[in-house]
Amino acid sequence: MDPIGNMPLVVSVLKHVEPAARAKVIVRECAIAYAVLFAFMFGGHKFMQLLQLSDAALAIAGGVILFLIALHMVFPHGESIFGEIAESGTFIVPIAIPAIAGPSALATVLLLASREPQRILAWIGALSLAMLVCASVLVGASRISAWIGQRGVIALERLMGLILTAISVEMLLAGIERFIAQLPR
Repeated sequence: MDPIGNMPLVVSVLKHVEPAARAKVIVRECAIAYAVLFAFMFGGHKFMQLLQLSDAALAIAGGVILFLIALHMVFPHGESIFGEIAESGTFIVPIAIPAIAGPSALATVLLLASREPQRILAWIGALSLAMLVCASVLVGASRISAWIGQRGVIALERLMGLILTAISVEMLLAGIERFIAQLPR
């Protein structure tokens, strides 16, 4: 979900929204992202079965996408990784999806719920806590950005990119390990 890495995106996308309405928009987008993640936690496995996709494929795809996002955070270039951002009142894309509820977050909740379904209450609690932290950081994104300055935001984004790179490599390795375990011997 990476709220710190998403701060520049949120500040940029919401720059034309009245300051008094920004918190409301962010809370709405976080609620949409939470609903999508929650639905994917419970229905994602059936959806994956319908598409005949394995957990290994999901882990590898999620790892690759997260890796690309992380690389963009560490080595930024002009255009947003999410493409052009429309200046409208609807921000489901890119804020709710894919910035908050992106492929790697979807893959993570699906894999957690499918690997250890007996811990579903813990996963719901973890998702809820993560979303609360994400919403809190994003609601304060303008103030945090102003407080730490542009260089501070860039430094935090690159640090989060480095951490996300390591997480993406772990996802890739876990997916590859799972794929190798499925091979006939």
